[in-house]
Amino acid sequence: MSTSDQDLVQYCRDVAENARKASAQLQLCSGELKNRWLNESAKALRDGVSSILEANALDIKEAPGYGLTDAQIDRLVLDEQRVDSIATALEQIAMLPDPVGQTIEGSVRPNGLEINKIRVPLGVVFFIYESRPNVTADAAAICLKSGNAVVLRGGKEAAHSSRAIVDILMAVAEQVGIPENAVQLVATTDREAVGHFLKLDDFIDVAIPRGGEGLIRRVSAEATMPVIKHFDGNCHVYVDKDACLDMATAIVVNAKCQRMGVCNACESLVIHRDIAEQAINQVVSALVKQGITIHGDETVCRLIDTAIAATFEDYATEYLGPSISVRVVDDVDSAIEHINRYSSRHTEAIVTSNIVTARKFVAAIDSSAVMINASTRFNDGGEFGLGAEIGISTDKFHARGPCGLQELTSYKYIVTGNGQIRN
Repeated sequence: MSTSDQDLVQYCRDVAENARKASAQLQLCSGELKNRWLNESAKALRDGVSSILEANALDIKEAPGYGLTDAQIDRLVLDEQRVDSIATALEQIAMLPDPVGQTIEGSVRPNGLEINKIRVPLGVVFFIYESRPNVTADAAAICLKSGNAVVLRGGKEAAHSSRAIVDILMAVAEQVGIPENAVQLVATTDREAVGHFLKLDDFIDVAIPRGGEGLIRRVSAEATMPVIKHFDGNCHVYVDKDACLDMATAIVVNAKCQRMGVCNACESLVIHRDIAEQAINQVVSALVKQGITIHGDETVCRLIDTAIAATFEDYATEYLGPSISVRVVDDVDSAIEHINRYSSRHTEAIVTSNIVTARKFVAAIDSSAVMINASTRFNDGGEFGLGAEIGISTDKFHARGPCGLQELTSYKYIVTGNGQIRN
């Protein structure tokens, strides 16, 4: 191993070990102190907006060299309003109940022992994420509020913006008395660093990758600690034969077009054959007017002149842009079969006035969130009242759906007695 490789290994170990020490100290921090850090950090972010935007301008300038798409650049760009939104998210987290120390359940045994199941932090979170500077603040805030130290490994595309944000958060932490190294941003963009961190299960309790499928599969394969996974967002809307087409049109257009480069945007539309012609002429035509390219089956292509014949690959694609797949099915059972086959288990929606059909759909669809007569865009921590989220897990262990404060905790049992001994 070369000296530079040895230096990188030691750097990663030092960061992780410092996080472990900070994690132990965080256990003694009160909810009031953590909330003070959040509120003071929000104020400092607003006061430091000029320095944040200067750093962001450097990232935007370098973005073409990284081959970012328009949707990816949109995620990267900051302005005063977006910085204010970042600060507001921190204030909203401060207003949420502190999960640490909450009693999940309790009982008193016949021998008088009092058993309480108490919520506790996971410990140290290694968070690897893509080029979205707002995620830097969200992840730091939600980890620290839930009592966890966090090691942030952001994408190189947002390196300047993330550094500016973390510098502000760390400065406030020092001012209010939050443990040093409770929030750390990995200073190197060397891809090998990720692999080194993933071997440090003696210091890191959980890894959370948030980005492309390749990153997530790499982390899942290499991690020596548990991983909370956030795979693709191939989300579906099913328009049932008993749907109100005006409602369906509004939901589908919102789910697809309101913001295309996000994981809870609709990427696939499924339509019941009994209303196919009306739905295609109204709902799909509305998408065409929004500039969406339609990848459709035979029925869709017959009714929409500009439609492209869909392949099986299209049905499995997370477009993150102005394209959508559309398929006509015979009934709700066929819709369920299609969705469960191609879905990434993120978010699916049904539009129907038939409560029996809705219940069947909800029971049979295997995704983290299922919407009835609502846009897929609502599968979001803030919209669910969780505050900022660290990701939307498409896994089933340890957390599923938006990962907020409670999802970043575990539990332990506290047993209180008055001298009992076991016979």
